[in-house]
Amino acid sequence: MSASRLVAWILALTLVALPIVGVLNGWFASDRWPVTRLAVAAEFNHVSAEQIRGVAEPLLGAGFFAIDLDRVRDAVARLPWVERVEARKRWPDTVDLVVYEQQAYARWGERRLVNRRGGLFEVAGADGLQGLPRLSGPDDRLDDVLRFHAECLREVAGSGLVVEGIALTPRGGWRIELASGTSIELGRAEPAARLKRFLDVWPRLAGTHDVAPAYVDLRYANGFAVRWAGEAADEGPGPEPREGQGGAPQAGDGRAALGLALAAHLRAGGSGPEARIADRALPESRIPTPESPLARFPTL
Repeated sequence: MSASRLVAWILALTLVALPIVGVLNGWFASDRWPVTRLAVAAEFNHVSAEQIRGVAEPLLGAGFFAIDLDRVRDAVARLPWVERVEARKRWPDTVDLVVYEQQAYARWGERRLVNRRGGLFEVAGADGLQGLPRLSGPDDRLDDVLRFHAECLREVAGSGLVVEGIALTPRGGWRIELASGTSIELGRAEPAARLKRFLDVWPRLAGTHDVAPAYVDLRYANGFAVRWAGEAADEGPGPEPREGQGGAPQAGDGRAALGLALAAHLRAGGSGPEARIADRALPESRIPTPESPLARFPTL
């Protein structure tokens, strides 16, 4: 092929490709294929249509072919309470967005929240949310705390006890906070088994007082200690026992010794110290997300 014919072919290809590239990049003709509609599917519980429109609209002026959907998606995803965004173009003039809001499952520490996928996020005004369980612990143990919280909910079902919070201390000890104000110390070793033994005794124990316990210490091998509300509350829960300490706790420091009651229960056929609760993992999504209808608005 001669040099002149090669040059001619290059010029011809350039003349064909340049308009296509220009349109796709928004260099010209963007007004011939404008985006005139923005369709959004969302729940609008914490994110408004005006917020979404406000960040997406300035990015739609490049024309249907030249719109950068990644930029639109990222701009909307940066809004508070937005978990993720799906975006696509629909011929001839529409951009469709599906906006998934964060679904708060629990509080985590002082400021953050846990969503229903088991992820952490932080938003302004979270203090106003009511009815969320209070969870805390090291961030790298979040999965363990969620799993133990789910297990506690299953175990206390039907007992009359309501779990309001779970804490994993820096030393690895577990603590349960009940809606009644009761604090239950489980320690580090086999917390689920210790909780199960306490729940086996709880129906008889609950009938002995008209008020809920203020404090329950399960960190003993063969018993536990209880301090009832109003009983020597100023003396505190007493010294921390060694993990798995033998023998029953002794009365004192404002606590009632219940080791004998527990021992009698075990001899009568209750769950013994060797009892275990299987580690029932949460579903793959960790926390099930309820289906919510999505509202739609057309606009632009």
